[in-house]
Amino acid sequence: MAGVAVFYYYPIVANAWTSLTSSNAFGQNPEFVGVDNYAEVFASGELGSALGNTIGYTLIVLLGIPLAVLASALIALPGLRFAGLYRALFFMPYLAMPMAIAQVFRLVFNGDFGLVNQGLRALGVSTTPYWLTTPGFALLTVALFGLWASIGFNVIILSAGLKGIPVDLYEAASLDGAGPIRQFFSITVPLLTPSIFFLTIIQTINGFQLFDALFALMGWTNPALPQTRSLVYLFYHQGFIVNDKGTAAAVAMVILVLVAGVTLVQFVGQRRWVHYG
Repeated sequence: MAGVAVFYYYPIVANAWTSLTSSNAFGQNPEFVGVDNYAEVFASGELGSALGNTIGYTLIVLLGIPLAVLASALIALPGLRFAGLYRALFFMPYLAMPMAIAQVFRLVFNGDFGLVNQGLRALGVSTTPYWLTTPGFALLTVALFGLWASIGFNVIILSAGLKGIPVDLYEAASLDGAGPIRQFFSITVPLLTPSIFFLTIIQTINGFQLFDALFALMGWTNPALPQTRSLVYLFYHQGFIVNDKGTAAAVAMVILVLVAGVTLVQFVGQRRWVHYG
């Protein structure tokens, strides 16, 4: 508890105080300014744009959960050979360093010689986009990166959840005439909802913390960055590029409140669709 208090709760309290002050570029000689930093954050259009980008990224990454449910169910099919190998292959991207994967994605989505544009040209598309330097396409590329990188973790969690479903349920359903598709939607999905709910919480929080993938894929000189930056990137920009510690702390407090609020809504809403046992 002492470690949690020192390394988690104290920084939150210190950040809350910093958000109410104004200081120099080194964080020295703070002056109490009340809610001026928050007023500045909400008055600028950057917060709304960053929030929209973060929500869009998070929603696309959450699409990886139903994809992982399908992949996990296929891997768990009785008699499937090399099921363990398939799980390992799905999980391997999660073990790789995000910065290393980002460099591969930068090559794949390169506007001039990337594999994606080469494939589009082979299909007859004459004008191919510059994925990482065009607003809209850049956010989509970052979201696809997050979607691809998260599926392995989702598959492992859902595979563990599948092992907790009694085989007797499938045998009884089969005797009653239920086919594989009916069993999937009537047994597998409902009994996987605790795992799905857990992944929804985790991936939503991860989505609101988007920074490393965005920074690695786009850098800080990308012309599309102002229209693509996330909430955490806005915090980084204010705190370490503009050197406005108070405004950066205010952005961090906004992120904290948003994540707490969304998580609370998810916990309240799960009573309607999550089935335990």
